[in-house]
Amino acid sequence: MMTTIRDVAKLAGVSVATVSRVLNESGYVSKSSQEKVNQAVKKLDYYPNEVARSLFQKKSNFIGLLLPDITNPFFPAVAKGVEDYVNRKGYSLLLGNIENNPEKEKDYLQIFSQNNVAGVITAVQGENQKFNKIPMVVLDRVDDERKYSVHSDDYLGGQLAAKAIAQRNAKKVVIMVGPTEVNGANIRLAGNEDQLKKENIEYELFQTDSYQTDYAEETAHIFFEKFSDVDSVIASNDVYAIALMKEAIKRGIKVPEDFQIIGYDDMPFSRMVYPGLSTIAQPAYEIGVKGAQLLFDILEKKKISESHIQLAVELVIRESLRKKDENER
Repeated sequence: MMTTIRDVAKLAGVSVATVSRVLNESGYVSKSSQEKVNQAVKKLDYYPNEVARSLFQKKSNFIGLLLPDITNPFFPAVAKGVEDYVNRKGYSLLLGNIENNPEKEKDYLQIFSQNNVAGVITAVQGENQKFNKIPMVVLDRVDDERKYSVHSDDYLGGQLAAKAIAQRNAKKVVIMVGPTEVNGANIRLAGNEDQLKKENIEYELFQTDSYQTDYAEETAHIFFEKFSDVDSVIASNDVYAIALMKEAIKRGIKVPEDFQIIGYDDMPFSRMVYPGLSTIAQPAYEIGVKGAQLLFDILEKKKISESHIQLAVELVIRESLRKKDENER
């Protein structure tokens, strides 16, 4: 049988109201009564009803997290960073997996609001102005309208990927462009294009509508039907890069001799596949930690020294790229 607040009050020899004040840290309670209640709670292994308490206090020890697609390995790594920091603060996480569905985003934000979450961390580039009274931090998919955000340097990442390709005897280059509605994808593309133009290298674009894992293999097949003679690719992320490598190998194309590719993210499987995937490493876990830290700074009314946090990226070279041209430094 579940222990109730009445059981705690009976064992402690105090009123239910006194137990409630101790648990909710509201109103005066003598030190001796606090100790009796805490001892009774411990002895009975009592856990308060968090939903009921949140309704009473108009806030809870929950943080809402919105992710666009948990099948994309980048976002579970972000979520781990968020969760680790949130748990250290004594809070719990409520997860919403949007799957690129705006209606699901609205539904989850409504659920978060109804459960009086203390704040929301979102990696979804959607419409959430209706919930602007809830403290919110945006991760990864940011734009200029967001008050608080954490993201990596996508422009530099785009430049680094393009330069790595340009230095390795690239003949026919294709940039796989991420979804146009994702601001970071457009910034990466700008970095790609500016660098390739600087290197005087011609290129073509292949537009994708999604980063979702479910479409990667189908997209790779369509890609090679359109660009059968491609020899160098700047992929939109690691998942799609590996799908393209797999499709190339199925077609008897040698990697990297006849087909070289660079991804984006540096997910763990990128170093486990063979050939190992060269990529741009962005700090997914750190993005999650920094985002949660920023949210708690807001909740604790600390002075915010940096409301838009940009983290560094770096080039990781593995076997999917050819060796650099001898005339390149």
